[in-house]
Parts: sequence; structure tokens; C-alpha cells
Amino acid sequence: MKKILALLLLTSPALIAQEAAKPAYVSEAPLPKGWPKPGPYNEVAEKTYPEYRVAFTKGGSGLSFWTLFSHIKKHDIPMTAPVEMPMEAKENGMKKAAMGFLYQNTEVGKTGADGKAVEVKDVKKATVLSYTWMGNDSDAEIKKARTALEAALEKKGVKADSFRLLGYNGPGTPRKKHTYELQALLPAS
Repeated sequence: MKKILALLLLTSPALIAQEAAKPAYVSEAPLPKGWPKPGPYNEVAEKTYPEYRVAFTKGGSGLSFWTLFSHIKKHDIPMTAPVEMPMEAKENGMKKAAMGFLYQNTEVGKTGADGKAVEVKDVKKATVLSYTWMGNDSDAEIKKARTALEAALEKKGVKADSFRLLGYNGPGTPRKKHTYELQALLPAS
């Protein structure tokens, strides 16, 4: 009888709905070599990222996306996830300062300028504090993530060198299933 009751509880509609509502990463493109998956969700975690190559353009808009998409198509660079957006910290929020498409590894493509709008560079290995969530990248969600990161930074007694937002999904994934990470880059030790 206990086994039947346990089975019924595990298959109850409420429990199934609760499990379906848990955040889970939806992969649309491979991560760069050596990158950790996003997560854990809704908490701060410390992570280390390897050196990587990225093509940057100014701004964080749809125009920035298409500039970078044209760049990778022109040079036959495979798409990866996430898209990186360096953030400018403001007193009342944060603003996307640039957008970057990450290469698979540092042996794909070459560094340097590609016209006036795109700069490809290698970024050194870094340790970050990261806050991951599922949904949208609204000002309210970014503020929530920044507040959690700043509390963790204060607890560690360090200041972030900078912040970046990582966006893992495109239009092929429903907006409520998009994964984002706001990261505080820690000073090199």
C-alpha cells in the first residue's frame, strides 16, 4: 500500500506541474570549449571560465546581433551560445555596452579588427560570481541578479572588475524558457 501511495504522489498532476516549472537550460548551440553550463538557477555561484575568443561590437541591440551574425557568416564561424553583453553599471541600473559572439575556441578564426564595427579578441581565463535565471532580461530581473551578486561580493570582501550578461537562447526558444546569467568578474589573483 505504501508503494502505491508513493507512486501516486510521484505521478500527481501537481507534482508533475511543479517539476515542469523548474528552470532547465534549453541548449540551442554548443558552448565554447571548456565553458561550464549555466546554473545553478536563482542563486549565486562561483565559476571559472577558460580563455576564449570573442567578436565584439558596440551596443546591445538587435542591430548589434545582426552585425555579429554577418561577421560569423562571412568568416564561416559556427554559432555558439551564449551571447556576451558587457554591462555598464549605473547608479539606477545597468546598460548593455557591447555584444559579443563567442568562438568555439581560440584556434577558430583570428584576432583583430573586421571592418569598423567588429573587433575579435582573446579574453583571459577568469573567475566570476554568477547569478542565473530563466525568463527575460528585463531591468527588474537584472536588478535582482545584481543585488544578489553585490551581496555576495560584499560577503567576500571584493569588488567586481566588471559585469557581463550572458544570454543563451534565441527566438527559437519561448521567452519564458530563456536562460540568462549576470556575472561579476572577480579581480585576477
